[in-house]
Amino acid sequence: MRFSANLGFLWTDLALPDAIRAAHVAGFAAVELHWPYDTPAAAVRAALDETGLPVLGLNTSRGNVAAGENGLSAVAGREGDARAAIDQALDYAQEIGAGAVHVMAGRVVAPNDSHVAALGAYLNNLEYACDRAAKRGMTILIEPLNPHDAPDYFLKDANQAVDIINDIGRRNLKLMFDCYHVQRSLGDLTHRLRDLLPVIGHIQFASVPDRGTPDHGEVNYAYIFAHIAALGYDAPLGAEYKPAGATADSLAWLKNLS
Repeated sequence: MRFSANLGFLWTDLALPDAIRAAHVAGFAAVELHWPYDTPAAAVRAALDETGLPVLGLNTSRGNVAAGENGLSAVAGREGDARAAIDQALDYAQEIGAGAVHVMAGRVVAPNDSHVAALGAYLNNLEYACDRAAKRGMTILIEPLNPHDAPDYFLKDANQAVDIINDIGRRNLKLMFDCYHVQRSLGDLTHRLRDLLPVIGHIQFASVPDRGTPDHGEVNYAYIFAHIAALGYDAPLGAEYKPAGATADSLAWLKNLS
């Protein structure tokens, strides 16, 4: 089993190029990013070239975080900003050699925001993203966030995500299957992994319910990782957990669960 270090949560005390180097030293097979835009793409690409690590993907901008925004693509009336964020992410991804962009949906707060309007904006923006990404050979990912952690997030569970993927019908639109979010929203990880495998573009994990290292909590990741391997999925799995302290002190699982 191979793993990708999610540098949105791991080694956040380091500059991003140094975090890439730390992930390489620790034995990760790849890295993935959240919002790397404050770091010049050339510096990231240099660290990737130096270490030989591939970068799997990154997220579109959340928007105005101080105002509570958490993505823009399902926010009706913000189509211009959403598409600017998509273009920014695709450009940055191309510069660093990333294969995928996660297009963040954003918050829809009832009753002021219409679900119908949000869905329309989301579908249109995802079609835009898929068309732009296809020209660069990239995948677009969508990720449901569980309603406990993100109660107003538009994309709430994997079933809703699959319906959207099927509605859009683009071959380069895939599901980001985060075991943490799926377990907290729907449960039944083994069957959902099996059933959704054809539309899965990336898999992430963290303990449930505290989103820590995968060697404790209610999910038996030794079993889940073996199940994923048995399904024939062999891409690196994304370690998107929150260390309790220094990242280097949280990595015993990396040897024990490999």
